[in-house]
Amino acid sequence: MRLTFFVGIPILIVLISIVIFKLYPSHSPSSKLFTAEELALFNGTDTQLPILLGILGSVFDVTNGKSHYGFGGGYHHFAGRDASRAFVSGNFTGDGLTDNLNGLSSSEVKSIVDWRDFYFRTYKYTGKLVGRYYNSNGNPTKYLKGVESKAARGAQLLEKQKEEEAKTVSCNSKWSQDEGSEVWCDEGYPRLVQKAHDIALTGKMSKRCVCIKKDQLSTQPGLEIYSGCDFYSTRCRL
Repeated sequence: MRLTFFVGIPILIVLISIVIFKLYPSHSPSSKLFTAEELALFNGTDTQLPILLGILGSVFDVTNGKSHYGFGGGYHHFAGRDASRAFVSGNFTGDGLTDNLNGLSSSEVKSIVDWRDFYFRTYKYTGKLVGRYYNSNGNPTKYLKGVESKAARGAQLLEKQKEEEAKTVSCNSKWSQDEGSEVWCDEGYPRLVQKAHDIALTGKMSKRCVCIKKDQLSTQPGLEIYSGCDFYSTRCRL
């Protein structure tokens, strides 16, 4: 009888622990799955709790960086939530602090994935945020798979852009308050060209200055002469 009593005590303790864990899971940052409400508890305002941050649905313990992520820190707006979009938008208020990436370019999405990789390397991975990127079972959603595919396309386009730009020589450039901007070529002539794959990467058109050889001036399409610069000038003031 006495043996049964002592054996029953550990079993009772285990049962009580299980009940407490189920009743109060939101207060333990070791939980693998978080709701948005649970994650909000770890926003750095309560010094007794760790500081957690979400990005693309992955949750990290950034307590070691509390001078940045704690209350009053420069990155406090990221704590206790998933504000993935703000990592590239720079909008740290209101609707800007969201995990919605709709409308972002492939290069912007790639940048956010790179940020997530940074947190994996630098801070302790804690779990997953249930919602846009992970379902209630902790499995990746179609949205997350789409984001990662878009980031992969962005990486491919960036590599292609580097390869294209490596085929041409960039202009030299300088700026001074008295004389303004100037571009020049040691060999060839300054011309503006559309950056390869730029629209697909950023959703915008941009140009770069390259040095074009004389025999290519009339044969290479898409070349633009700087305004106010002569056809055969090797230096152009902007």
